[in-house]
Amino acid sequence: MNNLFNSGNFTCFFSAEYCQKYLKNCYQKGNIDNPEAKSYENCYSFLYYLEHGQIYYQQAEKSPLILKPILLFYGLVHLIKACILTVDPSYPESTAVLAHGVSTRKRKKQNYLFFQDEVKIQKNGLFPYMSEKLFHVKQLEGEKVLMEDLLQLIPELNELFLLHENKKTFEPLHTEGKQFVLSEAILDSYHMTENRFKEFLSSKMNNNVDFSNEGISFMVQGNIGVSNAIPLKFHLNGEFWTFPLHKNKFFDFPELLIHYLLLYNLSMIARYETEWWSELTKMMPNRDYPFIDSFLQITLKKGPFLVHQYLTRSKI
Repeated sequence: MNNLFNSGNFTCFFSAEYCQKYLKNCYQKGNIDNPEAKSYENCYSFLYYLEHGQIYYQQAEKSPLILKPILLFYGLVHLIKACILTVDPSYPESTAVLAHGVSTRKRKKQNYLFFQDEVKIQKNGLFPYMSEKLFHVKQLEGEKVLMEDLLQLIPELNELFLLHENKKTFEPLHTEGKQFVLSEAILDSYHMTENRFKEFLSSKMNNNVDFSNEGISFMVQGNIGVSNAIPLKFHLNGEFWTFPLHKNKFFDFPELLIHYLLLYNLSMIARYETEWWSELTKMMPNRDYPFIDSFLQITLKKGPFLVHQYLTRSKI
């Protein structure tokens, strides 16, 4: 199985002794009271969240497409809960945080298109809780998110958008030594002058960017791991950083949140919209099928990757 669980990257966590030391270190860094006691209390919960997540991902890889979204969604939920335990030793403190935190709209049976579907962010539940606890991103209750906007924020789908719609969704970042270099074509996409774009990028990167004098070339100070709420997205297949070409209000979301929202909606469709889901997987009538199938293949590997990056606070 070619994903992170079998590549050994999570193996270190399958030891209660190691998990206790790991959590104690997390709690000490977070200035949380009684790190020793709380790490002992949580080490097995943390370990079991990861183990259950692993089992869901392993079963998802073997399962037919019709079941994949359900298994992948609950696999990701378990991994996210492990992440939350690293910053909130009392999780779950109330039942309010156990709901999904997003809802789907009632679907129209005729002419339904996944691209035009949306989910609505709720006040309570896992999504707003993890957004704030893991990424310090505060959501507006009632915010609606379009599936097309989310799919355009998955860098590995850039090639598919190019094939199907003759539209690029990401621009690759080239590297020259420690410098990142963006093509000046990005200015046309954002309708900005070079100086205005540099100001814009600096604000989105929390002023941790040092620009060179030539073109759009810059260095990033500190960690630019995939956990950060920044526009840059890591292309896992090609192993390079990219920059989104379409600026929507979610374009600097941490990618883990994007995967959660897409998987939530797909898992709800797979469970409750049996007729449409069956027709999609059998008849393949439109662009929905190739994008959904490709996304599920991507998230099978990238979900665990994003979580591993968060847990290890890794740079790439």
